[in-house]
Amino acid sequence: MSRAFTKEGGGSDAVDRMPDRPISPHRNLVTAEGLAALETEIARLDAALATARDAGDTDTAAAAARDLRYVTARRASAELVVYEEPATEVRFGATVTLERGDGRRQTFRIVGEDEADPAHGTLSHVSPLARALQGREAGEVVAFQDGEIEIIDVT
Repeated sequence: MSRAFTKEGGGSDAVDRMPDRPISPHRNLVTAEGLAALETEIARLDAALATARDAGDTDTAAAAARDLRYVTARRASAELVVYEEPATEVRFGATVTLERGDGRRQTFRIVGEDEADPAHGTLSHVSPLARALQGREAGEVVAFQDGEIEIIDVT
């Protein structure tokens, strides 16, 4: 029988076979909410891993173990950023309202990579848009991609 049709051993080596998720080379800046989300996710993944192992579900255990390694590494490298004074320029943790050349207004909060979800108003501090806006103030116009963006407000 061909080795292609033989089942490899399951169990703990299935956990080790799943490749790790890549870790960003950028500083792992986080907001207080982002730090809390990492800690919540670690607890959730610990529980999911234990449940999968108890059930003998090696595929789910492998995925949970891989994700737990990733989130634990991100928590270990997290740098909490808290500003005491309100933002007057675009920076990590600031909320910026901008107007694009086509008239669309958007509001984003600049956050850590793991917290970013542009559809929900958060933007990674290492994204091209956040980098283009860093250090700018309300009223400035910034060239971005094929157009311009006006910064309406920074808080």
